[in-house]
Amino acid sequence: MGFFSGMSNLLFPPRCVFCRRLLKRGESGMCFYCEKTISYTENGGKLTGDFFTVCVSPLYYEGTVRESVLRFKFREATAYASLYGRLIADCVRKHLAGCYDLISWVPLSAKRLKNRGYDQAMLLAMAAALELDDVAVETLIKHIDVPAQSGVGSKEKRKANISGAYRVADPELIQGRRILLIDDIVTSGSTLSECARTLLQAGADEVVCATLARTRD
Repeated sequence: MGFFSGMSNLLFPPRCVFCRRLLKRGESGMCFYCEKTISYTENGGKLTGDFFTVCVSPLYYEGTVRESVLRFKFREATAYASLYGRLIADCVRKHLAGCYDLISWVPLSAKRLKNRGYDQAMLLAMAAALELDDVAVETLIKHIDVPAQSGVGSKEKRKANISGAYRVADPELIQGRRILLIDDIVTSGSTLSECARTLLQAGADEVVCATLARTRD
């Protein structure tokens, strides 16, 4: 451990990203208790959508997982991306190995990015890609800022809210390619479906998805 890294750990001891307990020797990112007890999905928590083939998620969006994700998204806990990326990558290896050619993410609008200061899905995609010995590339641009999906309501309203909000960044990049699209949470799947529809219409061959967490049915 370098001097500056050691000083940082003394001043800001690493904590579990879920329960916030101080980490003990041998623990990385999350404590052994949370590693055993957080809400893992079964069989990758697979969800199908209108335009994407499947979405896998390692965790359920509830309890300490939900609280952790909210800190990551809205309280600048960007360091969580490292552990999150590891969890997503493990899930991808188990359930989507050989099913994609490119790794990408669901982008924020320019307005939302300016307000937040970072794109959490991009951080997740980059961290997961690193774990998978790959890179994440931009495939979509959210050119229309719409109300957050979490406050819209029914699945039908969510579809209408997000319709037409995305465009492809570089059509040549995705021609005939299978895209792995990464986001933080999936609920109804409307956002992932709209992103997948946009990519397929621009020439992508298939879209599969992975998120850190999903809501229960």
